[in-house]
Amino acid sequence: MHRQRSWQQLSAIGALAYRTTARHRLLRTNLYLQTLSGSVESADVIRFLRHLRRHVRGPVVLLWDGLQAHRSAETQAFLAANRHWLEAQRLPAYAPELNPVEGLWSWMKQTAVANFCPEGLDPIRRRVRKGRHRLARRGDLIESFLHKSGLFF
Repeated sequence: MHRQRSWQQLSAIGALAYRTTARHRLLRTNLYLQTLSGSVESADVIRFLRHLRRHVRGPVVLLWDGLQAHRSAETQAFLAANRHWLEAQRLPAYAPELNPVEGLWSWMKQTAVANFCPEGLDPIRRRVRKGRHRLARRGDLIESFLHKSGLFF
């Protein structure tokens, strides 16, 4: 018997935080990740940035792509109101190799959720959360995502 299936969508918002010394030597890395049912919208981006602010001290420079939620009037207003701690730099189109977070997504796809095809989104969320905890203990690997981008070192 053939069963009709409806596709569900799971999206994720992620950030890699790097703290450096004056000589640009890495002191600490951290990983922030949130999963969402459906597409990422402006309100989700703003909620994530507020969460990031609670956990990251000092100025933050965001490197992000041209996602519509990043370019929306609502998100731009949030950025303008928070420019004392937050600066956003848009990456060039079609240049995922410049984005350190792409290393995170690649690692997740190849490791945490590789060959995993569950029924529903909750098992994927759990698997992503477990992968996030595993990766968070690997500061060297998180650092390698930044090195691979070539933007800072």
